[in-house]
Amino acid sequence: MIMITIYTKNNCPYCIRAKDLLNKRKLEYKEINISENPELLEEMLEKSQGMKTMPQIFIDEKHIGGCDDLYKYDEDVGFDMK
Repeated sequence: MIMITIYTKNNCPYCIRAKDLLNKRKLEYKEINISENPELLEEMLEKSQGMKTMPQIFIDEKHIGGCDDLYKYDEDVGFDMK
C-alpha cells in the first residue's frame, strides 16, 4: 500500500482539487494542514526543497509536487499500478 502525505492550507482550491482526486481514487492519505500546524512549515520546506506553494504532495516519501503534478502522476503512472 502506498503512503501519501499532502501538505495543505485552509481555503486553498488546489488543495481541495488534489484531495478530490485522491478521494475519487479511494486512496488513504495523511493531511498536514499548515494553517492549523504552522510549526510544520519548515518540515515541508525541507522535504520539498523549498517549494512554498500548496499543496505539496509526497508518495512513499518521494516529492511529487503540487496539484497539477499529482494529476500528471495519476495520468502517467496511475495509482492502480501500486
